[in-house]
Formats: sequence, C-alpha cells, structure tokens
Amino acid sequence: MFKKILIANRGEIACRVAATARRLGVQTVAVYSDADADAKHVVACDEAIHIGGSAPKDSYLQWQRIIDAAKATGAEAIHPGYGFLSENEDFAKACAQAGVVFIGPPASAILAMGLKAESKRLMDKAGVPLVPGYQGEDQDPALLQREADSIGYPVLIKASAGGGGKGMRLVEKSEDFASALESCKREAINSFGNDAVLVEKYVLRPRHIEIQVFGDTHGNCVYLFERDCAVQRRHQKVLEEAPAPGMTPELRQQMGEAAVAAAKAVGYVGAGTVEFIVEQPGGYEHPEQMKFYFMEMNTRLQVEHPVTEAITGEDLVEWQLRVASGQPLPKRQDELRIIGHAIEARICAENPDNQFLPATGTLHYYRKPVHSAFERSDIRFDDGVREGDAISPFYDSMIAKLIVRGDDREQALARMDAALAQTHIVGLATNVQFLRYVLASDAFAQAKLDTALIERERDVLFNQDKIGLELAVAAAVAQTVLAEQAQQSADPFSRTDGFHTHGAASRRVDLEYQGQSVVATLRYQRNGLLLQIGDGALQPLRISAREDGSIDLRYGQQREVVFNYALGETEYLFSRRGSTQIVELDMLAQAGQGAGDAGRLSAPMPGKVVSFAVKAGDTVTKGQPLAVMEAMKMEHTVAAPADGVVQELLFAPGDQVAEGDELLRLQLAE
Repeated sequence: MFKKILIANRGEIACRVAATARRLGVQTVAVYSDADADAKHVVACDEAIHIGGSAPKDSYLQWQRIIDAAKATGAEAIHPGYGFLSENEDFAKACAQAGVVFIGPPASAILAMGLKAESKRLMDKAGVPLVPGYQGEDQDPALLQREADSIGYPVLIKASAGGGGKGMRLVEKSEDFASALESCKREAINSFGNDAVLVEKYVLRPRHIEIQVFGDTHGNCVYLFERDCAVQRRHQKVLEEAPAPGMTPELRQQMGEAAVAAAKAVGYVGAGTVEFIVEQPGGYEHPEQMKFYFMEMNTRLQVEHPVTEAITGEDLVEWQLRVASGQPLPKRQDELRIIGHAIEARICAENPDNQFLPATGTLHYYRKPVHSAFERSDIRFDDGVREGDAISPFYDSMIAKLIVRGDDREQALARMDAALAQTHIVGLATNVQFLRYVLASDAFAQAKLDTALIERERDVLFNQDKIGLELAVAAAVAQTVLAEQAQQSADPFSRTDGFHTHGAASRRVDLEYQGQSVVATLRYQRNGLLLQIGDGALQPLRISAREDGSIDLRYGQQREVVFNYALGETEYLFSRRGSTQIVELDMLAQAGQGAGDAGRLSAPMPGKVVSFAVKAGDTVTKGQPLAVMEAMKMEHTVAAPADGVVQELLFAPGDQVAEGDELLRLQLAE
C-alpha cells in the first residue's frame, strides 16, 4: 500500500478520497486554486499545494504542475477523482514517465474508451450490443445530416470525447439538425478540446443503467452490479439508485458479463463504469422484455459510486488504492452480494423552476441531516463545502451528495425524503425541494422510470407550493414575535411587542409572498395572540420555540414544525411539507423605489458570452433565442422576454459578464 498520495481534484470527491486514505493510514496531499485557498478539501488533507488561478485551465487542468507537486511532496501516486484529468490519457502517460502511479486504468484503455466512436467499434468486435448509429471519422456536416436522416428521427448528437451530459443534443426533426450540430460541436471543443461527434438513434422510453466493473493487474475482473440513472435533466443525472428496479437476475448477469467483456477488451485496470441504454418495448410492466445497448464506458470512479458501496458494503476507493499498488481484487465475483436498496440525490446550486439555471452565492445557512461515515450508517452525506463557503461560477454546480440505504426500495425512499427535509440551504437556489417532488411523484415511487421522467411529470415537479400562504405568513409573524420576546427587557414600558397593561393592542405586518403583497394583522390579548391574514377571519396563533431552533406553530386548525432562517428581509421556511420564502417588508425602506427594468436583458449568472443570435435593429418575438452564455461548464440560451426590437448589444462574444450585467437593450412592443 502507498504511504502518501496526491489528490488531483477538489470538492467532495477530494474529501471522499482523503477519508478512505486516512482510514488506511495513507497520507494525503491536496492541490488548490486561488478560489479554493480555504476550501474544505484543503483542510481534509495532510498537506496542500497551490497550483494556479481559479479557472480549471489555470489550475486543476495543469497536469505538469500537479505532477511536480507530487514529486516535491514525495507522493507515490495520484488519485484524479472524477472530471478534470481523470480520463486524460496524456496525464496518465506523464505520471508513468515521472515515476508516479496513476490511480486509474492504463492510458491505452482511457484512449480506447475515451472516444465514443472508437469505443463502439471495439465493442462491436467484442460482441457487445450497440445502438444503431454513425461513428465514422468523416465529420462533414452534410454527411452527418444524411446519416441522421437515414437513421431516422429522433437522433442524439454526442461529442465523441464527451461525458457528463456535455456536448449532447437531442434532434427531433431534420430541419433542426444543422443548428444542433453547430451548438454541440462548440460545447465539445470548449469542454474537451475535440469537436468530433457521433450520431445515434434515440431510444424511446430509455433507461440509463450502468454496471460498475473493477479489474486488477493479475487478470481478474468483476462487476459490482448495476445502478439505475434514469432520472436526468439536461442529460445529467439527478437521482441514482442500486439495484435497478425491475432488474431480473438473468438480465443482471447478461449485462454484468457484457460489461466485464468490454473492460477486458481494452485491458482495463481499476474502477470503471460501463453505461448501457436500456429499451423497454413491453413498457414498465414487463421488465423481462428489456433490451440493452452499449452507450459508453467511463474510465474513472463515478459520482454515483456511493450507492454501489451502500448495497455491497465495499469501499471502492480502498479497492482503487489496493489495485493501483499491485494487489489483487479484494473479492471474487461469487463473493459479491446485494444487500438492501440505496438511492443517491445530487444536491445542486440551481433553479429547477427556471430550466435548472445554475446558481452562485454564499452558503449563509447550511444544515445537514444526521449522518455518519458510510461504513456505519444508512444515511451518508458527501460534500466539500461548509457553512459560509461560496459556490463560484468556476466549477460545476453540485454542492453535495445525499446517500441513503434501506432494507428495500420503499424504506430507502422514505429515508431519502426525511433526510432531504432536514437539509436546509440558504443563500442561493438549490434543487432540494425539487428532489422531494421527484421522490413523491407516482412515476418514481412506482418505478416507472425512463430518462424523460422529469419532462413527463412536469405538472407535479415544478412551481409547486406545498406550504401555502397562510402557514408562510404565520411562520414569518411567529419569528417576529419570538425575536421581540428575546430582546425585550423586564421593564414593561420598554416592550415593543404590543403589550398593554389593559385591553388589547394590534399591529400591522406587511409581507410579500410569491410576488403577492399581503397584509397581516396581529392582535395581542391577555390570553394569547390572534392573527388575521388579509380580509380573512381572526385565528388563534400559538408559538413555541423548540431546542433544535425550530418553531412549533399552531394557526387555526393547522399545526406545523417550521425552521425559519432570516437573510435580510427574506425569511426562508423549511418544514415536513416543503420549503418556501416570504419577505417581511420594511415599508420605509421600500418607499420611493423605481419602476422596473422593462427593456433590459440581464445576465442571469456570472459567465462568458459565447454568441449573439441577433444584431441591433432586429425584430424579435417572445421566447426567441438572443444570446448564448457559458457558465459552470454548460451553455445556456438567453431568450427574449417579450416581442420587441433590438436596440443595442452591450457586449461581444468572449466577454466575461457578472450576474445582472445588461447584455442588450430591447425596445418592447406596445
């Protein structure tokens, strides 16, 4: 076993690798960028080396600096985590040339599986089923268009060197192919430095099921069963679970053996994932009719590896370290078993109700469910941030991963929902509540899974309000009352809570809830409080502060335990029902504010302007694409909010913009 390793990554995966290394008595070296100088992963390691600027190209992609750091600190091996350099064959070769072990597969295997077209040709020779498509080297757009027309729509355009949902476009009709190809190639060159693509048939009602494989230097290779990753948005995974619901023992064995054959075809060593697209010709009710096709192989540890660890009881990072140090696999195929059911939720800084637009900001409040290390608990929380840390635009939007295990899928679902309800993040938009909606949807609960689940269940997943106006107002007023009680002195004449020595008193509270102005009237009486919301009836309001910081709230016939976090005038509410926001207005501060920003089109996030689709003088219609921005490794289209005429473009392609910067001006139609 190694004595010291360098972790060439950041965030939660760097912390994850460091935890296993610490348990095994292996020392660790962190690397960090300017933006990560005080990051959690830096503290988690025994040593830390600065390697450059905040942008990945200036730090985490500078592999020579990373190798130099390993040699300078005496690290015998480098763990690349996932993303960044984890699937870079040149980096793997450079490590070998420098005498540092790359904790991953041979460079030849990375190269063979890194290009989707080449990997599919290899899999065809190995007898692994393939989706009909074009994987040729000729990248002439006219040829690609003809191939797509021949395959039949819908088709997927995929970056040959891609992964993680980047450089992928679904095309439903021939006339949309050219523009989708151009966008796909542009994103591919930015993300992978290679704009080659392949085109394949889009499988209807597809499931994304992947097999975890592991090989060693002694010729052994096993599969550690499957993960279902069907719940996706923008071709990126949202929820993963193991084992796959509806999987038959026969299909599991067929897919596992096909995955091992794929790994052996390229001399694979270490942790890898063979991803399959699974067709359901008989529908959700007939899983025995499922057919699988090879999609790609990820030559690294996957983000979702914890669900495999949860159902097998194995530490895959420990397996990686042992295999990379020359040891054989810890277990044979016949020694591996599935124990229970596990689900992983990716908690991301994004706004699901606004097309999952990434968010940046500070984690002003960051409260996690009760959890512990995965070896000892059925609730695990992997992250690389702490309360007070900032989520920057330089890296991807994932904040943390929540993993739960149950005796069966039903118990795992219940534990996941309870743990998400205890996850309170304030300071930026997240998908936590959206994840709870997915879990509660009939489609997910009944395992009617395919990659279109989110779009199919749109009506129950987006823009929901489970708390409601009355409870939100009552919670905001309750927080105000409790704050006043905490501050008041024993002198009754200095009280500010409306107390009178005789009779009753009342006060007005002005609020804003989901864009709606609300007036609440709080009446103080000798025997308690009464609350009136708008023109509604007076209802008793009972408030009790609990030791965990929550409020036991009773308003009329409703009773709820609510956590209330204040940030400026906005109060963020969390309960078993869900979460929401409400603003308690300071009417003096609100006076004199201006009328709005009609005609302004502002950047929704920090990023880079990729292109404009219009010029000054153009007439545009509501919803028409106007500009493309790049942020958090993804492209985002900015559309016209209304009909109008473009007056002026205020930036040029390639310019960096801050959140709220005005991109262009529109003269709105009357």
